[in-house]
Amino acid sequence: MYGLLALGLFGISSASARSILSAGLTLALLILPVVIVATREAIRGIPRSIREGSYALGATQWQTVKDHILPYSSAGILTGVIIGMARAIGETAPIITIGALTFIAFLPASPISGEFPFLNFEWLTSPFTVMPIQMFNWTSRPEAAFHQNARPPVLCS
Repeated sequence: MYGLLALGLFGISSASARSILSAGLTLALLILPVVIVATREAIRGIPRSIREGSYALGATQWQTVKDHILPYSSAGILTGVIIGMARAIGETAPIITIGALTFIAFLPASPISGEFPFLNFEWLTSPFTVMPIQMFNWTSRPEAAFHQNARPPVLCS
């Protein structure tokens, strides 16, 4: 569903249809509900007495949020972000729907250049692939070097 939504929003309507930017925005849409729910629950978990104590000492609503609510709920918010990122890293289907290529033979342009203005945004419109497609492509090629790339690393104990 997220892949089709992103294909409609970013793929067809924009000039950078099959780019890293559209893939990143798709994954952002994917993890946004997880992060929002975790953040709401973390903020609701702060005891009311902390808020009331802050107000009793003369703090404004913004000072209460900045100095008490956000610091105390940061662990729950960070947990939601980590869970969302883990989901985004594991998702391949929405990215394939957006247009992940089966083989990338070159690296995208570097975001940092040696000449002024030092920042390069061309890499956002570069083609991309995902790891499962790349590994399948490596194992389907006859050269031994591709098979070595697709093999998991051996950990010494």
